[in-house]
Amino acid sequence: MKTFYELDPVAAAKVRYILFDIDGTITTGGKVTAAAYDSLWRLHGAGYRPIPVTGRPAGWCDLIVRQWPVAAVVGENGAFVFHFSGGRLCRYTHPNAAPEGFREKLDGILRAATQNVPGCRAAKDQPYRLYDLAIDFNEDPPHLGLEAAEKIQAICAGMGAEAKISSIHVNAWFGKYDKLSTALSFLRETGETRPKEHVLFLGDSPNDEPMFEYFPISCGVANIRRFAPKMKHLPAYVAPREGAKGFADAIAHFLSVCGQSAPYDAE
Repeated sequence: MKTFYELDPVAAAKVRYILFDIDGTITTGGKVTAAAYDSLWRLHGAGYRPIPVTGRPAGWCDLIVRQWPVAAVVGENGAFVFHFSGGRLCRYTHPNAAPEGFREKLDGILRAATQNVPGCRAAKDQPYRLYDLAIDFNEDPPHLGLEAAEKIQAICAGMGAEAKISSIHVNAWFGKYDKLSTALSFLRETGETRPKEHVLFLGDSPNDEPMFEYFPISCGVANIRRFAPKMKHLPAYVAPREGAKGFADAIAHFLSVCGQSAPYDAE
């Protein structure tokens, strides 16, 4: 991974969309910082289209697309996209997102995980989810660590589910889709034909790997390094700092390179 300060200005000038993860990417200690949120407004004001691509639930995504300066939001690791069209909130749902019997299967996975990995539990945001199961290993106490997350992931996979590890949850679902496939489907619907040239993606954890692999202009905030030994596909660039500070640093540099804004202190 190169430092993000080595970003090619010619490539940066072609970017139109800023896709980004939420937890661990624009948050520090679980909070969206002022600098990170200001970065979204700066992007919006400069004419870019910020789009969160997150594992968070539909209930959260409804608020995000309504109240944040974003063009759309991809939620539940690619199950759907919320966006506005003609002033109306619209939802695109991936065609593979709701196979028959998926809720009962997810209930079985939760039982198996809690029986075999002591301390893990359904995430507190589970009631607001439509299509997936989020098993908490690192958001609320007790904090179980990456080894526990890998055990949970193995249980999910052994029961036929797709499963991805984020910085806080293991997300499990049935159906062949992920963050990347749904993001690309939505971009195609908007008329985008060259996403590899026109997208900058920022993330922080293994569930962002499909995005890191596909998009040449991809950046991990510095906390990506703790997951790097377990990942096959790393981002092209890495920000100098972790979490929200790293995100704000990266966006400030990107805008500066593109002649849109002077660098600023992201503290």
